[in-house]
Amino acid sequence: MGCVLGLDTSNYTTSAAWFDGETGENAGKLLEVPQGSLGLRQSEALFQHVKRLPEIVERLNALHLPSPLSAVGASTRPREVEGSYMPCFLAGESQARVLATTMAIPFYPCSHQQGHIAAAAWSAGRMDLLDRPHLVWHLSGGTTELLHVVPDGVLVKATCIGGTTDISAGQLIDRTGKRLGLAFPAGKAVDALSREATHRDSFRVKVHDASFSFSGLENKMNALAQQGTSPADICWFVLASIIQGVETATRQALEQYPGLPVLCAGGVASNQLMRERMTQHCGAVFAEPRYSTDNAMGTAILTWRAHHLERK
Repeated sequence: MGCVLGLDTSNYTTSAAWFDGETGENAGKLLEVPQGSLGLRQSEALFQHVKRLPEIVERLNALHLPSPLSAVGASTRPREVEGSYMPCFLAGESQARVLATTMAIPFYPCSHQQGHIAAAAWSAGRMDLLDRPHLVWHLSGGTTELLHVVPDGVLVKATCIGGTTDISAGQLIDRTGKRLGLAFPAGKAVDALSREATHRDSFRVKVHDASFSFSGLENKMNALAQQGTSPADICWFVLASIIQGVETATRQALEQYPGLPVLCAGGVASNQLMRERMTQHCGAVFAEPRYSTDNAMGTAILTWRAHHLERK
């Protein structure tokens, strides 16, 4: 039945992807964030998405986008919960709806978080997870949530059962990067620096009912920087402490939901130390690093599932 196109215009990445039920391809580009900044205003993010979407789709087409298109989809909101809204998603949704109307093909919406889950499951070789209950960590610049996920038709329904009560793991990593003079987003640079650490200490994050706070860890990070601790040691300290909190929360959740698979998605899930620890100690499965960060592949996968079910 041909392939489908998915668009995702998140807070920091413009992306488009095609999927044909088995294989697919994603093209994306980070938004430009001024040096020393910790993000963009929504108006600026929306403006950059509108400018970049044609370029991204052209790049995807150059990667041999199969034809014809049978459906198009877009992420239209951050999460599938009441009141979840960010203007940046209007860019992808509006262009996807125009394309669908012009080509007389269906349009299917989903949330950004649902797309992350689908992309992670597909790239980990675990598409079966979309049709059974499982646990998911959504670890990104704006989100650190432990989710109980169940099938919801062709989509998935995610209920938050744990995670951070204040700043996200991604925010803490980016604040660490800014403190150390690293470019935003700082995830890759912090990860690389941490491997050069000579003193591998960590801070014990207190976890209760699979929930925790990172504000104390941020205070410790700032104190280490003031004391002149090496950047590599600070990066290790922050990452190791984040991972300890995530691992402990996972263990607590598995006491409530024994035997459920654990899937890790989102940009922070591409961290190598996170992948090693969670795989070894919690049996977690991970998206490929390129499908851990924001991408449209999950949107395309869910679009294909919706269209495929509708045609049956």
